[in-house]
Formats: sequence, C-alpha cells, structure tokens
Amino acid sequence: MKENPIIAMVAPSLDAYSETFIQAQKKGLKGKVCYYYGGNLPLFLEGFGRLKTRFVTWEVKIKRRLGIKTFNADEIAFIQSLKKQRIQVVFAQYGPTAHRVVQICKDLKLPLITHFHGYDASVDIVIKECNHYKEVFEYSSYAIIVSNTMKSRLIEKGCPKEKLIFNPCAPDTSFLEVKPQFSEPLFIGLGRFVDKKAPYYTILAFSKVVNRFPNAKLVIGGEGELFEVCKNIVCHLKIEKNVLLPGILPREEFLAYLSKGCAFVQHSVTALNGDQEGTPVAILEASAAGLPVIATHHAGIPDVILDGETGFLIPEHDVEAMADKMILLLENKELAKQMGKKGKERIKNYFSLENHLQTLDQIIGKTIHKNE
Repeated sequence: MKENPIIAMVAPSLDAYSETFIQAQKKGLKGKVCYYYGGNLPLFLEGFGRLKTRFVTWEVKIKRRLGIKTFNADEIAFIQSLKKQRIQVVFAQYGPTAHRVVQICKDLKLPLITHFHGYDASVDIVIKECNHYKEVFEYSSYAIIVSNTMKSRLIEKGCPKEKLIFNPCAPDTSFLEVKPQFSEPLFIGLGRFVDKKAPYYTILAFSKVVNRFPNAKLVIGGEGELFEVCKNIVCHLKIEKNVLLPGILPREEFLAYLSKGCAFVQHSVTALNGDQEGTPVAILEASAAGLPVIATHHAGIPDVILDGETGFLIPEHDVEAMADKMILLLENKELAKQMGKKGKERIKNYFSLENHLQTLDQIIGKTIHKNE
C-alpha cells in the first residue's frame, strides 16, 4: 500500500453547515482525499467541477442504440473520474450514498467503506429504499457507526458484526481550548430545527426556568423546518427577551457562548418516522469545552455523556425533568463546574479528533492492503 492513499470521499453535499464532522474528516485524513458530492450519486468533484460532459452523454446514447448495456451518463462520468484520479478506496458518507455507488465499486473492484451517521440507520423507509443495505453490508469492507444503539440496529438488519467500527465523530480541537467561566445564567443549544432534535421541548423546559430565574438566557443556533414554530412558541410564552434564536451560528460565536454559559441543552427524541441521532457533534463540542450537558437518553448520547457525572440524561419528552436539571445547575455553579471538568477530560481521553482520525486512517489502510 502507498504511504499516501488516494481516497474518494463521496457525500451528498459540499460544506453543509450541519456536517462539520465530514469536513473534519476530509481535511484530517492522511493521503489525498478527492471529495465527490452532489447527491447520492455524485455529480461534482471539488476543485474540478461537474463530472459529466457532452461526450459522455453521446457515448451512452450510441451504446444504447447499439443495444449495449451500460451505466448511465452520470455513472460513467463518476467511473471515469475514479479511474483518472487512481482512487484506491471509496469512502461513502451515509448509507444511501453507499447503496447508490456500490455497484460501481463492484464493477471497478474498488473497496468500499460506508460511514453511517443517524437517519440512514434509523428511518425505516430509507432503509427499505436501499434494499435493507444487503449489498452494502455484503460488499463494504467496514461500516463505521457512531453509537452503540446504531451498532445493535445494523446487526439486527444483517450487517456482519466484524465489519462494524464504533467511531463517533469528534469535536474540533478548538473546543478543548475553551476555558469556561460560568459567568452568565446562559444555556446553549445548537442543531438543525428538525423533529428528532425537538428544540420546542428545550424552549418549553426553559420557560419554567425563567419563572425561577427571570434573568436566565437561552440561545439555540441553527435552522430548519421547525424554526418558525419555535419562534412562535417563544412569542406565545412571552420570553422573547430571554430566548435568542440567531439562525446558523458561526463556530467563533458558538465558542464565545460556551466560554460564558452554564450548560449545553438538547432534547433529542425519536421522530415518528423512526429518525434518530447518531451521536450529536454539538454535544461532543460542548463537553469538550468544559460545559455540563443536559440531554436525553437517546441514541449515542449516553455513549458520551455520563449521567450524574458529566451532565444529566433525562427521558425523552420529559420537559419537567429537563427544567429541573437546568434549575439545579443554576443553583449550584460548583456542580456545573465539576461536571464540565469531567466532561472535558472524558472527551480528551476517549473522543478526541486525533483518535477519531487515527481510527479512520487505520481502517482505510487495512482496506487498501486487503485489496492489493
């Protein structure tokens, strides 16, 4: 195997604000990463542009008129790029991406590593549309999972246990450098405003906190289909002065809030369609910064946050319990500091970006070596 492997990282999007974990992998992996994006079947290569050309389109039309079976034009454009870049392994972000490119990998005899993240391993209709990942499980050299709950689910779906690698995404090192001051009665949340993150529950819990602590503040960064709903709830509860919903929150601003806040809060739930978190990166980031985390017993959160030690874990949908824990930390700053300190040490020891990337580099190396 070459010292610097050539990796095709395939993902639906380019630089999506909610996928900082993918960007960290793209930038941090050893070797050359060719980043393909634009849907489950990629249409673009970063730094190059659109893959498909008129020549490829005409080539497919001519072959089909001659009765020759062939891939479609977008698939052939992707195949030609993989050959041109001398790719050694395909690293697919999300199960549906792997499902879409697995036949191409088979045809080229290119090894495949599949990285599951959350919805792709929990939403039944997604799994069904991917033929229950039968080909993906069979052909992938490894399947990376980000929670023990996900591990159990994929084994149940038929993935060989020996192919599964537990490796939660990790926070950027800048979060470990934060020295929290616990200077303000401020709670911070961050994430897309979608069903599984249930930001309205966090707001409802915080409204009970305001009754006891009128100066308390809550900021939740992010966007999504529930954003306006949450704005309306804040207005209805008449807590506009206490709750800030700024939209997408740049990392610098998030770090600034973490440096002065008292806790990170997130009320994740299982959505009606089965959608669940993986292990939320924002929770890892907040814990790395040294803040206690108040969240739910959900998906991979208990893998990272130790209930009563580095934060508090409550049952899904239990607004009263979340409010109680928020009040408890406001009343006991020393407890918040102790929990935050333990959380920072836990992230540093077990969930650092260095460890995360090292694990990926190792399995990429093993995969290429087995294929040589």
